[in-house]
Amino acid sequence: MIEQSALRPENWRKSSYSGGGGVGGGNCVEVATVADGRVAFRDSKNPDAGFLLFTRTQVDSLMKRLKDNELDCLG
Repeated sequence: MIEQSALRPENWRKSSYSGGGGVGGGNCVEVATVADGRVAFRDSKNPDAGFLLFTRTQVDSLMKRLKDNELDCLG
């Protein structure tokens, strides 16, 4: 189990495309790499709510499927 305090604020990053407010702006997911190589994700609007933790293999698989348009959530 990773304690949230182990992921310091400087570890978290989000896309430069997230914007700074307005309609849809600032609504972003932040990501941080954990010392053991796993990847943590959290909601940038509510960073104290916790985070999801995945292996690098899981993240790579998800990113490939997204890029290949295999996850059509709306269709």
